[in-house]
Amino acid sequence: MAVHSKHPASAPPAPPVREKTGHLMLRGWCIFVMFMALSGTAWVHAFGEPTAAVVTIGGGILSVILWFSIRPPVQWRRLPWFVVAYVAWATLSLIWSAWPQTTALTLLLLWITTIQALFVGSVLTWRELVRAAASALKWVMALSLLFELWVSVVIQAPILPGFVVGEADDPIEYWSRDNLFDWGGRIQGIMGNANLLGPVALLAIIVFGIRIAAGAPRRTLLWAWIGLSAFLFVRASSATAYVAAAGVVVVLTTVLLMRRTRRPGERTRYYIGYAVVGLGGLTALYLLRDTIFRSLGRSSDLTGREAIWEAVLARASERPWLGWGYATPWAPWDPAFDGWIIDHGQTVLQAHNMWVDIRMQLGIVGVVLLALLYLAFVWRSWFFAVDRPRWDLRDDRPYSALTLLPTLVGAIVLVQGLAESSPLILWGWLFVVMLGAKIKQSPHVGEGPAEQSAAIERGEPAKQAP
Repeated sequence: MAVHSKHPASAPPAPPVREKTGHLMLRGWCIFVMFMALSGTAWVHAFGEPTAAVVTIGGGILSVILWFSIRPPVQWRRLPWFVVAYVAWATLSLIWSAWPQTTALTLLLLWITTIQALFVGSVLTWRELVRAAASALKWVMALSLLFELWVSVVIQAPILPGFVVGEADDPIEYWSRDNLFDWGGRIQGIMGNANLLGPVALLAIIVFGIRIAAGAPRRTLLWAWIGLSAFLFVRASSATAYVAAAGVVVVLTTVLLMRRTRRPGERTRYYIGYAVVGLGGLTALYLLRDTIFRSLGRSSDLTGREAIWEAVLARASERPWLGWGYATPWAPWDPAFDGWIIDHGQTVLQAHNMWVDIRMQLGIVGVVLLALLYLAFVWRSWFFAVDRPRWDLRDDRPYSALTLLPTLVGAIVLVQGLAESSPLILWGWLFVVMLGAKIKQSPHVGEGPAEQSAAIERGEPAKQAP
């Protein structure tokens, strides 16, 4: 006769684990932080510089307060020290800066963006970080399309920043050019700049694709978001973004080939092939630049960028080692920049090359520090992507699609940095610092103190060590 036991071997049924309200709010705040960085100049165009400054500074203060309240585990010896060195050198430039007010103001933006990057990387796990980035990118992509649709359907005319309808001296001044239904025209999204919209749309395609590969739910919707991002990417018609996309394809292909290797030394041939393709591509780009850029509707001098570089390097040669002082971006109201370089009747606010820009601002020392920073980031993100997760004798753990994000972001910002200075600020700087610091703190997805403490905060039980 069967006897019902009062001591069952299995655990009693329980409701599924639910995230705590506090952690949901924290993740929502991290999404907003990423959205602020990804949307770029949209805040200035929509609400003006004072409001954008208040939101930026207030956001930084709130993140610091949350950081001290949550106290996530941080291995201080594994901080991104090249980032610390670069920021410290930029801060020291205030001593010899030729434009101290601009240096102080832009240093505040650099410090806030760096703190926000370290904050988001410390309070979210890898899976949450990619999920939050996807959510922020959805907002940027959706608002960009809705904004352009509103301009074309309701306003039916180009508009200036501040939602002002009027004539501009040059189309470069427009926030939106009312080109959504003009298939030969470029659209600019909420950023008001097609060269900012293109790389962000490319990043969105990458993040949504990684989410699909990682087995995220509602994949049909993710494919729809990829379609929307691809539409905005093509309509932005950014030559820099197109070249960055080619770089992403090369890097992704090489990573996937590296992951297929089984024997020691088998990767050597792929590295050789990668070097040949990379060097061959750069050589072809240089030799055929007239044909390539003409086909993209651009001039061979990258729409006047060579003249800008010459002027910036001429000023940089006057202070070769220390530079003139940090200023990213250049302040248009500062006498040192107001009217210095004019393009389409507007004062230029950047050198359109992050290396040339830092050469002038922070000198040779700054260029070396920035190069070491990116070298460390590329090195860690590359092996984070191509090596199997391993912290013991087991060497057959599966790869995670999430580990592709840092190295693909590196491909975008490095290519973009050849024709733009934007990787030094906004989302480019935030993602490089955030992902680089995250790799150092949590080199394995789902493993380690930083990853598991966040899981506990969500209400999940801690993993037992194998």
